[in-house]
Amino acid sequence: MRGAAIATGAVVVLGWPWAAPRYFVFLASLIVVNSIVAIGLNLLSGYTNQLSFGHAGFLAIGAYTAAILAIRASWLPLPATLLAAGLGTAAVGLALGVPCLRLEGLYLAMATLAFGFVVVEAILNLDWLTRGNDGLHVPPGHLGPWALATDTARYYLVVVVGALLVAAARNITRTRTGRALLAVRESEIAAQASGVHLAAYKTLAFVVSAFYTGVAGGLFALVVGFLSPDSFDVFLSVDFVAMIIVGGLGSIFGSVVGAAVITTLNDSLAGFQNYRPLIFGAILIASMLFMPGGIASALRRLPLLASQTPGSASRTPGSAPRTPGSAPRTPGSAPRTPGSAPRTPRQGDDR
Repeated sequence: MRGAAIATGAVVVLGWPWAAPRYFVFLASLIVVNSIVAIGLNLLSGYTNQLSFGHAGFLAIGAYTAAILAIRASWLPLPATLLAAGLGTAAVGLALGVPCLRLEGLYLAMATLAFGFVVVEAILNLDWLTRGNDGLHVPPGHLGPWALATDTARYYLVVVVGALLVAAARNITRTRTGRALLAVRESEIAAQASGVHLAAYKTLAFVVSAFYTGVAGGLFALVVGFLSPDSFDVFLSVDFVAMIIVGGLGSIFGSVVGAAVITTLNDSLAGFQNYRPLIFGAILIASMLFMPGGIASALRRLPLLASQTPGSASRTPGSAPRTPGSAPRTPGSAPRTPGSAPRTPRQGDDR
């Protein structure tokens, strides 16, 4: 069943550019890019319980790094450009993660939120490099002799990179590192008592999350083709947090589903920008109330709910049905052996 679902999904993903209009191919590319960011954020927030509202800043660093390299070092291969965008963003993540080790909860969220504002201000002030408010035009990428000048070509590039990063994230979560990150999320004291180095693993989560977001930023620059500081405001960071909450914290599949849902909603509500915060707030509240584990957790529970028959929970498995008309047993009385004589009353039984 699972193999058939994966095969069907692969056929849909590979055949999407040939069946969908051009704009929906572009929208699918954005969904994959946002999925990469959501996976990186989930590795940080869902696995180590470090909430970040600064991933729009990481995305901006990766996007502008890839764009500047594409303009000033056009001889550099595209994979090397994306790798440089990821590594450069990971270095910034390391510089941010070390001072934030002593912060948690609201204080960490505020620190990362301030980081996002700092990145946008830096882009505006470095106009000799980023062209500030005028924006930066990104030339199309090249894979050898092939120019990625069409939405279909860029879509397949994004899908291939996204699949590689999803596989890498699944391998991380299944290794000793992933189990250590989960231990940090459940209880830092218990994890430290088990030999987990809290500072090292928290910093590693920041670096890996920033790397994922930096690569996504490089892909975002290639897909959109034009960068502006307005594209990386605080609302984008809120969207990323909404993706992992709606999809499911601590779930790679949930990150992809949440990114697809929130990106599609953003596109559908383009004409209702005044009501967008209200709608997104209502979605987050409903998700936390009725699906605390996100869409991924709800989908995992569906087969279990379908296998339960009405009334099966009220009867103990393996218990024999009661004979119709039999009198109820007195609580606390021991069963009587068949054929045994009635008990002789003793002194004091009438008390």
